Amino acid sequence: MLLFTFIAIALLALGGYMLSRGRAIALADGRLARLHSRPSYHGLYSLLWTALVGIAVLLIVGEGWLFLNQQLFYGMIADALPDEPFIAHQLVLSDARAIAAGQVASTTDALRTELADTIASMESLRIWVTCGLALLSAGAAWFLTYSRISLEWRARNRSEQIIQVILAVCAVIAILTTIGIVLSLISETLNFFSKIGWRVDMYLFGTTWSPLSGVSAGALDPEKVGAVPLFAGTFMITIIAMLVAVPVGLFAAIYLSDFASKRTRSWAKPMLEVLAGVPTVVYGFFAAITVAPAIRDAGTFLGLNVDSSSALAAGTVMGIMIIPFISSLSDDVINSVPQSLRDGSYGLGATKAETIRQVVLPAALPGIVSAILLGISRAVGETMIVVMAAGQGANLTWNPLEAVTTVTVQIVMLYTGDTDLETASGPVFALGFTLFCVTLLLNVVALRIVRRYREMYD
Repeated sequence: MLLFTFIAIALLALGGYMLSRGRAIALADGRLARLHSRPSYHGLYSLLWTALVGIAVLLIVGEGWLFLNQQLFYGMIADALPDEPFIAHQLVLSDARAIAAGQVASTTDALRTELADTIASMESLRIWVTCGLALLSAGAAWFLTYSRISLEWRARNRSEQIIQVILAVCAVIAILTTIGIVLSLISETLNFFSKIGWRVDMYLFGTTWSPLSGVSAGALDPEKVGAVPLFAGTFMITIIAMLVAVPVGLFAAIYLSDFASKRTRSWAKPMLEVLAGVPTVVYGFFAAITVAPAIRDAGTFLGLNVDSSSALAAGTVMGIMIIPFISSLSDDVINSVPQSLRDGSYGLGATKAETIRQVVLPAALPGIVSAILLGISRAVGETMIVVMAAGQGANLTWNPLEAVTTVTVQIVMLYTGDTDLETASGPVFALGFTLFCVTLLLNVVALRIVRRYREMYD
């Protein structure tokens, strides 16, 4: 029902656009110069108001009614079970919602059945009333905008103001979301350090990571929250991946942009970009089944001790996964360098290789660095390949032939384990906040490098 209401509001808005545009043309009587704004702006003004009012009413009334219903249901449960804790009330409401939806509940009794009947009737009433009010409000908005159309009506100015407000709201939402994420990371991280007695040194420089080993005793053991093995493994795998992805991706971009023929480029570039669409779990299977055994066999042949899961296998496959990102972005950046710069270099007697090295690459440096940073972000945030090819144990080593783990893998393991989520959230948020700070530092360093070495052209 809600989906059909969204579609109906969209159709009503489009209809308002066509009718308002037609009325503006009719008022101009064939002489559009008499209008302050073009007919399309009159239609756009009607479309914006119709869509915004209809969707706003649909969301506000629907969510507000849902909140009130939930408070009503909790009140009914509290009257029936006054001595039970709030978590028990939540379980009853969850079971009642499942019964109302025709699903299987954990427990079925008279209270849950009665509550399910009330939920079903209230939900039906909520949907019908919400959808009806949304459609009526959208229709009223269209009628008001339609009635205001005149030769002097500044529809263009009003439409642009609405669009500016929408863009500003989107920007504010993005900023507030970022601030909320950072504040939540900071608050949970401080809570974690308070539980370990503010032993920040043990977290930053400790070499033993087993934060949940002391939970049974009632507290986190500060001697076992050392994150050095996790970040060492993360950096090792990331470095291996970038050693594979950056040279191959950058050289492929240079070849495709300046050396390859149009025919070669037409099939080579899509073939590279196909790698970006392969799911990471496929890369993980490829690393675990093909690459890791091959590296182990090669190490055995050379007399080296290679683990069945190693950082080298995970980093190599991860680098293959990142190649299309660096290649595609670098190719676009290199192609955006003006041809006049190349022609000027050729006119001075430089070869194609010298032109690329001394003119094209310095001009494209900001974009190339951005592509590399995107690759680093993918490598740091990758989980599936590491789980399947590098291991899950926190092992502090600089030998790429041994098994290691990363920060993201430990975050997933802590959240999906058997330990209570409230207990595991402290180490998880601490790792997330530290990883956020490291990524921010890398971005700052990259910006400084770009500002120092890039070349500006008029």
